[in-house]
Amino acid sequence: MRRRRKRKKMACKCGGYYYTLNAKASFDRDLAKTRKFLLRNVSVIRMFTSGFFRSKWRSIAGKRRILSMDAREKSRSTILESSKDKRVPIFVMMPVDIFTLDASGCPRIRKLKALTVSLKALKLAGVHGIGVEVWWGIVERCSPFDYDWSLYEELFKLISDSGLKLHVALSFHSNIHSTHGKGGVSLPLWILEIGDVNKDIYYRDQQGFSNNDYLTLGVDHVPLLSGRTALQCYEDFMLSFVNKFESFIGTVIEEISIGLGPSGELRYPAHPFGDGRWKFPGIGEFQCYDKYIFACRMEDLKMAACREGKPQWGDKGPQNAGCYNSLPSGVPFFEEGKESFLSDYGRFFLEWYSGRLICHADAILAKAAKILKKYQENEQTSVLLVAKIGGIYWWYQTLSHPAELTAGYYNTALRDGYDPVVSVLSRHGAALHIPCLEMMDSETPPTYLCSPEGLLKQMQSVSKKRIVNLIGRNTTERLDKTGLWKIRSNCYNPQAEDVRSFTYFRMNDSIFRVENWNNFVPFVRMMSTDL
Repeated sequence: MRRRRKRKKMACKCGGYYYTLNAKASFDRDLAKTRKFLLRNVSVIRMFTSGFFRSKWRSIAGKRRILSMDAREKSRSTILESSKDKRVPIFVMMPVDIFTLDASGCPRIRKLKALTVSLKALKLAGVHGIGVEVWWGIVERCSPFDYDWSLYEELFKLISDSGLKLHVALSFHSNIHSTHGKGGVSLPLWILEIGDVNKDIYYRDQQGFSNNDYLTLGVDHVPLLSGRTALQCYEDFMLSFVNKFESFIGTVIEEISIGLGPSGELRYPAHPFGDGRWKFPGIGEFQCYDKYIFACRMEDLKMAACREGKPQWGDKGPQNAGCYNSLPSGVPFFEEGKESFLSDYGRFFLEWYSGRLICHADAILAKAAKILKKYQENEQTSVLLVAKIGGIYWWYQTLSHPAELTAGYYNTALRDGYDPVVSVLSRHGAALHIPCLEMMDSETPPTYLCSPEGLLKQMQSVSKKRIVNLIGRNTTERLDKTGLWKIRSNCYNPQAEDVRSFTYFRMNDSIFRVENWNNFVPFVRMMSTDL
């Protein structure tokens, strides 16, 4: 009788990871299977071409759990528990031009067959879920309260049938300028009609130029939108979404991000990169000159100024803060002079400017947490409330951090401006969606004193202090090994709380190219494995 030789399991060490030869063989088979699937469907993978979307067109119960302000202590234990689990689920954000118009002017999903193949390929690669922007400008496009969820019903079913989960981003902004017309979505048409008559519903700079990417926080409590305030519009939209997709929440939909400003981020549109006013690395401009936010300023800022015995402080913003494309050097407000950000007036103004933004986030997140509160009851499943913050990393190594100040983050070398922001998220049980996980200081222009790594470290530190979950994302497209490895190392930073999930921005042609796919699939598999 032939003796059966016992096969010895050998282990190899590669970049900190240990695989048995059997495990590596299994991984190679999966990668080959995915590659074969892609090659079989190569004719439909290339699906993402330009489109333009700005035209007129026109439930079920379940008990889930959301981490809200009433579950603060549960949030603490959830984070501590998640720290032991080294898996970081990967979501891939949908293409920006996922919707288009057919010949009759009705909206539809672009290249449905190609999208279906792409979703199956991502699932085979080990991707956990898909990020989808749910646009206010699509769902409530034509008239107030006229919600049309049909496109998202079709899209969510397609994603769910592919075995993928959902990160949903409720988007109250426009991306027309940022996409340069390629599949861009405007604000609802009835909002644009109001804005054509009254441009002060949008943010304005000191020269009077407005930006129709997002409503000014000055109308949060002013009923100018067909009898509703902006906050009421956001609340009604969230209620309609939850009623429509209640059966998906906590099962298919695992994360819900609430839009808080331009690009969905909590910030002022101080760096409008789509309309020619600003280009990198300009410091940007303060955005507090529409009449409604000015009225707020006249009410609260001037009263506070009078209490300080300085009534002139309430009349206008800084007059020595440069313009969009100024550099900090030579701009008095961002230097160390008597009329700088360090002066009594400078501190006074920046407290008000950043404080208004924090109040805006507090009001919207309070409504979102209240709407989702009922899903707390079942401990078996959960849905995570998420808030997105901007990655303003240029001039971070200066004393004043001017680009952050104009964006509404009162963050300097002498003051932590992200702590009050994260405190609001903590109060409402919201996770912080942080950017720049793929970026390295060494790859940025040294002249502009950038530090994406310093910014990320600060956000991780304050999130750990305030017991807030972290969600990661990339700021620039990286599919090379160096960039993907940087993402991985930032997700597992031993000095900070582990990242709960990572959203890759975004699905497009390049992700499926062989040279990139051969980097992306191993990255996804490593992030999805207990370490």
